[in-house]
This record gives sequence, C-alpha cells and structure tokens, in this order.
Amino acid sequence: MSTDDATVLVVDDLAQNLRLLDAVLSPHGFTVVPASSGEQALALLAEQLPDIVLLDVMMPGLDGYETCRRIRAEPATSFIPVVMVTASGDAEKVRAIEAGADDFVTKPFNRAELLARVRSLVRVKRYHDTMTAQAEALAAWNRELEARVEAQVAELERLGRLRRFLSPQVAQLVVDTGDDSFLRSHRREIVSVFTDLRGFTPFAERSEPEETMEVLREYHLALGELVFAFDGTLEHFAGDGLLVFFNDPVPCPDPADRAVRMALAMRDRVAALEQAWARRGHDLGFGVGIDQGYATLGRVGFPGRYDYAAIGTVTNLAARLCAHALAGQVLVTTRVRHGIVGEVECRDVGPLDLKGFSRPVEAHEIIAVH
Repeated sequence: MSTDDATVLVVDDLAQNLRLLDAVLSPHGFTVVPASSGEQALALLAEQLPDIVLLDVMMPGLDGYETCRRIRAEPATSFIPVVMVTASGDAEKVRAIEAGADDFVTKPFNRAELLARVRSLVRVKRYHDTMTAQAEALAAWNRELEARVEAQVAELERLGRLRRFLSPQVAQLVVDTGDDSFLRSHRREIVSVFTDLRGFTPFAERSEPEETMEVLREYHLALGELVFAFDGTLEHFAGDGLLVFFNDPVPCPDPADRAVRMALAMRDRVAALEQAWARRGHDLGFGVGIDQGYATLGRVGFPGRYDYAAIGTVTNLAARLCAHALAGQVLVTTRVRHGIVGEVECRDVGPLDLKGFSRPVEAHEIIAVH
C-alpha cells in the first residue's frame, strides 16, 4: 500500500520549520499543507482531511496539546494520526501521549526517522480508511438487502393473495406489471363453470369428518390443477362446489371452448377418483353446469380477507344447470354450445325449468369435443 502520495498537515508557528518539513516530505511525494497556528490547523481540518498531522507543541494561542485534544474530540478527525514535534524532555512526550498523539519526534529530528514514522502512521490510516469504506459499503449493502427483502416479502404476500383466485401465470403478471386495476368493480361478459359432487350431502352426513376431508382434498387437488392449466379464474371453493370463470381478468378469444374443454377434463379426472371412492364405499358422481353472460366482477370482502367475485345471473344459471346435471353430465346453455370450437358430440336435454328462472332454459349435454 503506497504512502508517499499522502497529504500531511504541518502545524508550526515558525516559518523556517514549515519550510524545513516541506523540504523533507515533498521530495518523497507527500503533499504538504502548512498551518502557522492551532487555530488555522483546525480551520483547515474543517475543510479538508489530511492523512496525518505533524503538530508542533510550543505555539502561541492554541498550543499543540490543546490542538491535539480538539482534533481527537471531533468525530471526523478523531482517527487522523497525529505526530507531536517536541523540543525535548520526557515530560513533553508524556503530555503529548495524554493529549492523544500517536507518536512524537524530537527536535532536531532525524529525517529518515521522521519519514519512517510518517509512512508507518499513514499506512495505518490507509488501513483504517479501507476498513471504514468497507464497513460503510457493507452497511449500505445491508440496507439495500433489507429493502429488497421487504419488497420481496410484500411481493410474495401480494402474489399469495392473488393466487387464491388467479392462475399462477396471471398472478405473476399482475405482480410484475404492478397493475391490479382489474380488482376494481367492472362489468364484463364471462363464461361461468360450476361443478359439484352428486351424493355429497348424504355421504358427508354418514361419513367421519376425516373421510370427508380426504375426499375433498383429492377432489380439489384434481380440479385445481385443471383450473390453472386452462387459465381459469377461481372464484371460490365451497365444500364440493367449485366456481370458475373465463374471460376475466385476462380476456381470451375462446372462453366457451376453454370452459367446456376444462369441464370435460375435470369429468374424466373425477371419473378415476370415483372408482377409488367406490372401492372405499363412497357413492359419488360429478356434475357440471356452464353459462355465458355478463357479470359484475371485482374484489369483495374486507381488509385481511378479500376474494375476487363474479356477481350476476350467469353464475346463478351455471349453478342451477350443475344441480340438474346427473353424474358425469356437463350441461351448457345454447350460447356456450355455439361457442365451442371443433366437432362436438352433444344431445339436447332442454328446455329445463330451473329454480329462480321464470322461463325454461334450453340446455345441452356435452359428451365430447374433438
């Protein structure tokens, strides 16, 4: 670590001593800043911090001892090495150390000794400056890390809330863009899918709670994966009832087709579960109802517990169709039927008189889509 480019504040009331010290130090690359009094030295220190101070003891006004004590009293200068230049005598050396000096030289001084002491203390000062800079950099890095952690925790909490009702892809998109304006109440045409299990109520009445919860766990796991796979928006789970809708918050060009294909995939997956349930003595079936229409959508609830809800006839009709469906049936309205892309195997099952609807509803059972 080079020391010869250091700045030395030389304080002495005698001009010839200042010139002498400059003649010793400058040829070795040191930058010498002269001060003719303790007061001037303190004023210079307030403007620029040197690497070391050579401080004469005997000066009018502030002597070297008091000047050293004031240097040590200021946080900005307390770590600057100070070499006291004494005339002679052990008493002066002791007072210099008591005042806070790091070292001392006696007059007349040996030039080689003076240079060695200056270089040694400058080296110590440079190590201190390096450690201080590293500590400050570490503190700044820690502050930045804390800020990043806080931001990431907030993002994870927000993402967790969004993932309660959105597919992971959509939730991540919202977090990345910062746009959650869709949470505000708005109106949009959606396709609503309602599913539940046939025979679930009597099953729950006669089964142990642990059995009921295990069936629901398997059922929700199977259907939840498909909701996300088809980019549906999960409105809610309510026991064996599941409500999913399409075309909000992210619009899609084929909401009816996507909803029907998801429902058929759910039907096939639950069919495999039904076989396992039957071996355990559970008689359960799966039904689906799908409708298309306008709804009011947005965040509902209260701080700490919000849901993303769709309110309107479209969700009610899907639920009524689901309640009418037999085990294994996927019932849709005519509008949904015509929104399916591809060849469709279906049969008409309407018109149906459904609770809450004054007019019969034309309904179709979707058997397969190719």
